[in-house]
Amino acid sequence: MAKIIVDAFGGDNAPLEVIKGCARAVKELGSQIILTGSEKKIKSCADENNISLDGIEIVHTDDVFDIHDEPSNIMKSGKNTSMAVGMNLLSDGKGDAFVSAGSTGALVMGATFIVKRIKGIKRIAPSPILPADKGSFILLDAGANTECRPEMLLQFAVMGSAYMEKVMGIKNPSVGLLNIGAEETKGRELEIQSYKLLSESGLNFSGNIEARDIPKGECQVVVTDGFTGNIVLKLYEGMGSFFSKKMKWLYSGIGAVGALFSLGKIKAFRAQMDYRETGGSVLMGVRKPVIKAHGSSDAKAFFNAVRQAQKCVDGRITETIEKYVNIPKRDVD
Repeated sequence: MAKIIVDAFGGDNAPLEVIKGCARAVKELGSQIILTGSEKKIKSCADENNISLDGIEIVHTDDVFDIHDEPSNIMKSGKNTSMAVGMNLLSDGKGDAFVSAGSTGALVMGATFIVKRIKGIKRIAPSPILPADKGSFILLDAGANTECRPEMLLQFAVMGSAYMEKVMGIKNPSVGLLNIGAEETKGRELEIQSYKLLSESGLNFSGNIEARDIPKGECQVVVTDGFTGNIVLKLYEGMGSFFSKKMKWLYSGIGAVGALFSLGKIKAFRAQMDYRETGGSVLMGVRKPVIKAHGSSDAKAFFNAVRQAQKCVDGRITETIEKYVNIPKRDVD
């Protein structure tokens, strides 16, 4: 069984929700957990809430990385924080994957320079799994690399395809290049050149995909630069919240009667739109799996983040990427 390292003090609801989620993972998944953070605070929190720490190891550190700090501080003043210590444990082979709901920037920085990248991969890409009408899709890059080269988008496509196949169980996933039109001549130079590389890649490239078509789910891998990807991600999150509120309004008052006949479908839809069901966003391109959980994650989200980390380890996702990634002849700086 994989050993998952978890930052006990990352996120808005730490450490209680982290501990609850990890305890559930031990019980239901048989996970081996290492929590990083203040041993005294972790044990006190567990005792006060009657949470068993059986199967959970604690690696003590007093410091916590402040989400408002400069991400680069993870390598300097933040090197003794629960996040940095966790990534160092991962790098040293003390665990198989790392989960944190802390600062995204610091996590990307630490994953790049502490855990380090897969050989040949020049950029790490936060890659959330998002819901669609036909299942789900992975979005690369969701915010780390605002300026990209075509070769980088090709690598994103390779990594995303490997993840969807090995972890999500989708054979030969379809890859779409996010663009402002379906024609191969559309877009900036980045999209035009990326289209050519993807067409020759051997991947299941279906061509350009417009933003309005993403929710249909016909592409399981959507690639773009981090600036555009982050806008898509934030819009998706906003629309998910919007739909949730609208559903409450639709089925309030007299509408509650109709809700009784559609309860199963309502629950299924809400679960599909719930980020907690996935767990977190994988930082693709790292030598060992690193999962960025949502900052407001609760116990359910942390439980699923641990499960997601285990799937990455069991599916040997990093080894698959290292073996099959198409390394471009021209260096990507």
